[in-house]
Amino acid sequence: MTDCRENKFAPENEKCVNKDSSGKKKIVYIWDMDETLILLKSLLDGTYAVGFSGVKDVQRGIDIGKMWEKLILDVCDDYFFYKQIESYNEPSINALSPFDDGADLSCYDFSQDSMGTPKDDLNKRKLAYRHRIISQKYKQGLHSILDRKKIEFWNDLYKMTDSYTDKWLSSARTLLQHCSGVKELTTNGSDFQCINVLVTAGSLIPSLVKCLLFRLDNLITCENVPPIVLHIIVDK
Repeated sequence: MTDCRENKFAPENEKCVNKDSSGKKKIVYIWDMDETLILLKSLLDGTYAVGFSGVKDVQRGIDIGKMWEKLILDVCDDYFFYKQIESYNEPSINALSPFDDGADLSCYDFSQDSMGTPKDDLNKRKLAYRHRIISQKYKQGLHSILDRKKIEFWNDLYKMTDSYTDKWLSSARTLLQHCSGVKELTTNGSDFQCINVLVTAGSLIPSLVKCLLFRLDNLITCENVPPIVLHIIVDK
């Protein structure tokens, strides 16, 4: 058995090789979101700029962090049920899928179903319904749910942040992309599939929204944000 733990930067990120039921090899990369793939906390508290010994405008970094913080919360609340389910954090988007009966939700009124603490099957089902919609929105992407004005603000903020941080965001994304080939060739001629798994200290819904806003959603599936545990154990 191999125990792979998350690490800070991509070259050091642990890599596990496993085989699925068909015998095809898979490589699992475990990525740290916070202050590695994205920057937020160090912008908000000014420590990112301070590290440049006066070269960076500290207040500008703090202002950028506050704009991200507000945008993240607005998207969480307006599109991902965060006000309703903030207290009911789950380890993964599929954690309650056994309670989802597959009902048609096209006319379902989420504001009137009186969801309570998910301790019984009924409320677990109601939370599972919300997770299903969240999963669908994640896979569709923000361009399908945000209005034009908010998309323009988001794009401008991303570019502003990338410029201020000397392309931290786009470089991290490029690095993730580089390690995310659908199929690659091993030395013995067999192919394998790369899977990205995210590790984050944040709760589920804000973590999903961060992935969307920081443009990682086409590289990391919602099922792997965040993982159920901080360790992945796979067969050799």
